[in-house]
Amino acid sequence: MNIEVLTLFPKIFENFLQESMLGIAIREKALLVNLTNIRDFTHDKHHTVDDTPYGGGAGMVMKPEPLYEAILSVKKNRDIPVIYFTPQGKLLTQKIVTEYSKMENLILLCGHYKEIDQRIRDKFVTEELSIGDYVLSGGEIPAMAMIDAIARLQEGVLGDIDSAMTDSHQNGILGCPHYTRPPEFKGMKVPEVLLSGNHKKIDEWRQQKALEITLRNRPDLLKDDK
Repeated sequence: MNIEVLTLFPKIFENFLQESMLGIAIREKALLVNLTNIRDFTHDKHHTVDDTPYGGGAGMVMKPEPLYEAILSVKKNRDIPVIYFTPQGKLLTQKIVTEYSKMENLILLCGHYKEIDQRIRDKFVTEELSIGDYVLSGGEIPAMAMIDAIARLQEGVLGDIDSAMTDSHQNGILGCPHYTRPPEFKGMKVPEVLLSGNHKKIDEWRQQKALEITLRNRPDLLKDDK
């Protein structure tokens, strides 16, 4: 899978793309991530990418010209989805991540300032996404979140793809508690059922605990499931 990232701050991604599982995925070419600096598509000596909003008001707006040229440069006349990260977007979910993880190409557009010019959104953006009900300085952190989430679902990235398939949200609910050696730590013991070897009972215990955690922390997920 190839992901094109359009950003004003490509250096933010450099260490992120080299570390841990994601770095391995890129080195093994299970995932390709290309960074494009939107400022490279400006034509004035100051590399201006923002201006005051029509109608007045606080804040600045990203200009349409460099965004237009940057998007065209990576699309190359191909039909590629363009994701724009904005607080106005719908919430990024595991279901959405799974759908996009199956595509060959994807463009992630990172905005900055108050917003990007609406005309760019109208012409190019396929879907607008948010990672939560709060405001960040730009779209780089949401883009990193989506890249990481997509990478986990690419073949050969995780040692065992079943690990990703049993993560929280993959099946619509949160995950269950997990334990590892030693069986007792500072007086705290691993639940006996996990040491029993009875996989049917272990599966039942994990499902029950997952439902309890979901009901406690995210009851809205169970309502949506209905």
